[in-house]
Amino acid sequence: MSSASAVTNGHGKEAALYEEQKSKIGKVRTELGQLSGKSAVYCSDGSIARYLIARNWDVRKATKMLKKTLKWRSEYKPDEIRWDDISDEAVTGKIYRTDYFDKSGRSILVMRPGCQNTKNANGQVKYLVYCMENAILNLPHGQDQMVWLIDFAGFNLGNLSIHVTKLTADVLQGHYPERLGVAILYNAPKFFEPFWKMASPLLERKTRNKVKFVYSDRPDTMKIIEDLFNMDELECAFGGKNPAAFNINDYAVRMREDDKKMPSFWNPENSALASEQYLMSNQKPQESSSMGVKTEETDSENREETDTTPEKKEESDTESGKEEGTQTELSTVEQESLPGEDTAPADKSGP
Repeated sequence: MSSASAVTNGHGKEAALYEEQKSKIGKVRTELGQLSGKSAVYCSDGSIARYLIARNWDVRKATKMLKKTLKWRSEYKPDEIRWDDISDEAVTGKIYRTDYFDKSGRSILVMRPGCQNTKNANGQVKYLVYCMENAILNLPHGQDQMVWLIDFAGFNLGNLSIHVTKLTADVLQGHYPERLGVAILYNAPKFFEPFWKMASPLLERKTRNKVKFVYSDRPDTMKIIEDLFNMDELECAFGGKNPAAFNINDYAVRMREDDKKMPSFWNPENSALASEQYLMSNQKPQESSSMGVKTEETDSENREETDTTPEKKEESDTESGKEEGTQTELSTVEQESLPGEDTAPADKSGP
């Protein structure tokens, strides 16, 4: 077969897959029945597709999952949370949205668990939900995911909480499927390892696959950050060149301005949500040629080499001869919006 024929055949298969997936989106919509108000806005083709992707394109499972979210949203009302409702949680800068995006245009949430300032688990989750909704509000057209940058500076044993981790996982996985593109755990301390072994099974396999451990003293893992972010914009705390620090007063002004945009964002007449189309993974901004496009099979084949868990850090520190090869593998690590295989420690399996 000529190269031209192979390309044509490849495009044909891709078109057929797209039509099949669009058909499943339609089936979910039929199963949902007549929707109105914010539920109708929420259930765009793009939104339904995220639930299908999360459930491996199983229409029944995706429909069940989406119905639970619609019920949760009608009761919890995440889009109606405002800055003054959660400002006490935000004072220390434990979670905030940056005013810059990653190279793919994804919103960035910086998280500093060492800056935890409250003990109310429900309040902490409510603030996370507010931040998630705000990050989605600020996504550019055609982009539907965000990045979590988790800084372990000042982190101690008192900050560990399986309860809060479970609540967070339940909200993220149950009601924001495929919204997380990648989570960078930056300079996780040694004592975090046993906690990760306990907590990681709370995460579904696809979510665990998106977790990357990065260490400032490991050039091979820092390559992940360099590939994802513009280093001139990235904060110094993560190895970037931006000296700006979190300022609660300035941030409050930004968030109150965003709060004013939220009602329009959910208005069926002019909401970008309501008209959100379904784009296949290779049509999205993060599928840039510099990052490399992987299929699910390729991603799973390379998973062991590209992930750097705490357990592998110590082992790799004694294997400097392998560093150059590892760095090459890490340079194309980021295609985390694609479903993949397990990246949790080898002795653990997900739910």
